[in-house]
Amino acid sequence: MKIAISGAGGFIGSTLTRALSVPENQVLRIVRTNAETSASELRWNPATGTIDRKHMEGIDAVVHLAGENIVGRWTQDKKNRIRDSRVLGTRLLVETLAGLTHPPKALICASATGYYGDRRDEVLTEKSSSGRGFLAEVCSEWEEATTLASAAGIRVVMLRFGLVLSGRGGGLPRMLLPFRLGLGGPIGGGQQYVSWITLVDAVHATQFALEQETLSGPVNVVAPQSVTQREFARTLGNVLSRPAFLPIPAFIVRGLLGDMGQEVLLNSARVAPNKLTDAGFQYEHPVIENALQACCQRPSRT
Repeated sequence: MKIAISGAGGFIGSTLTRALSVPENQVLRIVRTNAETSASELRWNPATGTIDRKHMEGIDAVVHLAGENIVGRWTQDKKNRIRDSRVLGTRLLVETLAGLTHPPKALICASATGYYGDRRDEVLTEKSSSGRGFLAEVCSEWEEATTLASAAGIRVVMLRFGLVLSGRGGGLPRMLLPFRLGLGGPIGGGQQYVSWITLVDAVHATQFALEQETLSGPVNVVAPQSVTQREFARTLGNVLSRPAFLPIPAFIVRGLLGDMGQEVLLNSARVAPNKLTDAGFQYEHPVIENALQACCQRPSRT
């Protein structure tokens, strides 16, 4: 396959790019740069609406992962960057693909379980409605921006990623030091659900979506069993052989991180991967204990 990837240097994108870079594939990185690009790169700039349209002809599939990192206090400027990097970037990419003489067969576009908002213990499938809040609004607009691609006959898959676990990136490494010092514990009340997946399985699920022509629309990219924040903390403590009973009160999370802390750490989303499991996807780490053991190995393999 000839595959173009945006966000190829990111947390998921860098690992996916390595996984897809086998002799039978040609992988092109969609990059934002003013410098000369190589034969394996396509230039674009969502802010100015420019893209290397000519060299996108003949591509078999596009994986779109680019977007502003959501970590950090959400000032209005940060929110604008989070929204625009996803919505404007997707619109530019989709309008370009839809207008090609030979458009790709598939567009695999990132989204997130933030689409569902705060839903307590409700089991959420791909058929569930969107929720409320900033992330829910962004994810809804993000996914809606792919509509033109579907109308052009391109198979579109929106991957709603949960918390992606790895020992060398994402949010988990930030948790490890306090837990290893015996200072870890649940965040907030601990009853909120965390829908998670390891980086290995997230990458495999993305490859699976590329290959499975029957998959389309939203797909929840999470492990089969969500856990509460309390269960997550207890399991991580057990894996590290450390106590995990010092909670971080919700008011501290809100005070330090504002809306980001509320929506990312305190909201609850109990998400089920119905489409993946129905299509026969096989997880390498379906259980939280095994997942955290793999992530916490030194050196990490995930």
